[in-house]
Amino acid sequence: MSKIGNKPIDITGVQVEVKGNDVHFKGKNHSGSCVLPAFLSARVEGNKLFVRPVEGQRWERKDWGLHRALLANAIKGAAKDFEENVEITGLGFKVQVSGKNMVFSLGYTHKITMELPATVKLNVDKTGQKLTFTSFDREKLGQVCALIRAMRPTEPYKATGIKLAGETIIRKAGKAKAGAAGAA
Repeated sequence: MSKIGNKPIDITGVQVEVKGNDVHFKGKNHSGSCVLPAFLSARVEGNKLFVRPVEGQRWERKDWGLHRALLANAIKGAAKDFEENVEITGLGFKVQVSGKNMVFSLGYTHKITMELPATVKLNVDKTGQKLTFTSFDREKLGQVCALIRAMRPTEPYKATGIKLAGETIIRKAGKAKAGAAGAA
C-alpha cells in the first residue's frame, strides 16, 4: 500500500468537484482541474478528498502516491500561495527588477537578464540580496528558484553565491600556511 496515496487531501477553503477522472477545484488564488489516470478514482467526503486505485489495477499502484501529491499541491496552491526565499551572498552580488525582467550582478563581466514567468511573483528587499518568490504553481516556483541558483551556486570556501534560505552549505577549510606545514 502507498503511504502517500492513502493520506487524505485537506480541501478547506477550496471548492472541489469530481467528474469521473477530472477533479475541478476553485480557491481564492487559482482555479483549475487535474485529470487523474484511469487506474485512480477520487471522492470527496466532508472537507477531505480521497484518491484511491481502481480495483484490479495492481501493477499501476506505483504511481498512486505521485498523482495524489500532484493533486494535493495544486489544491494547496489554489488556497494559499507557495513561498520560496533565495539569498544572494557576496560583495556586489545583487538583483534588480525592471518590469518582468530580473537583472543579476553576480561578479561576472556581464549582467545576466532573466524573465520572470507570469505565474511567479517576486519581492526583493532594498539590498537586492534577499528574494522572496510566491506562486500558486509549486513546480514552476521550484524550477525558477533552481534556475536562479544555478547562475552562481554557493562555493564552499567563502560561501558566496546564491542559495535557498535554509539550505546548509558545507564549508571547507582554506589552505594551511606554508610555514606551519613544512616546518617539521
